[in-house]
Amino acid sequence: MRIIQEFKTFAIKGNVVDLAVAVVIGTAFGAITTSLVRDIIMPPLGYLTGGMDFSELYINLSNQSYASLAEATAAGAPTINYGVFINTIITFLIVSWALFLLVRGMNRLKRRAEEVPAKAPEPPPRPHSEVLLEEIRDLLKEQRDRQP
Repeated sequence: MRIIQEFKTFAIKGNVVDLAVAVVIGTAFGAITTSLVRDIIMPPLGYLTGGMDFSELYINLSNQSYASLAEATAAGAPTINYGVFINTIITFLIVSWALFLLVRGMNRLKRRAEEVPAKAPEPPPRPHSEVLLEEIRDLLKEQRDRQP
C-alpha cells in the first residue's frame, strides 16, 4: 500500500503531467523536424547533388535487380537503406542544433536574472530610545546654532 501512496504523491505533484506534456511536444517537434528535413532541406540538397534523392540510396543484398527502394521493399528483398540513415542523421543534427539554441537561450536568460542585483534589505527598525536620543541631539544642535 505504501508504493500506491508514493505513486499518488508523485502524480499529484504534477511530475506525470509535466512528463506527458514534454512527450507530446517532443513528438510534435519530431514530426516538424522530419518534415523540415524531408520536404525543405533534402530537395535543394538533392538538386545540388544532381537530383539525388538520399532516401532512395540503398544497397541491394539479393541477386535480383530493382529499380527503386520501394520496389525492392515490396519484393521483400534484403537491403541496407543508407540513404534513409543519412536523412535520419540530418534530422538528428537539426534537432540537436535547435535544442542547443533553446538551452543556450534559457541559460542566457537565467544568467541575466541572476545578474540583476537584489534590492538592499531595509535596515531593521531601531529601538524607540535611539529615535528619541537622535531627536534630542537634533534639538540641542538647533539651540546651539541659534545662540550668538
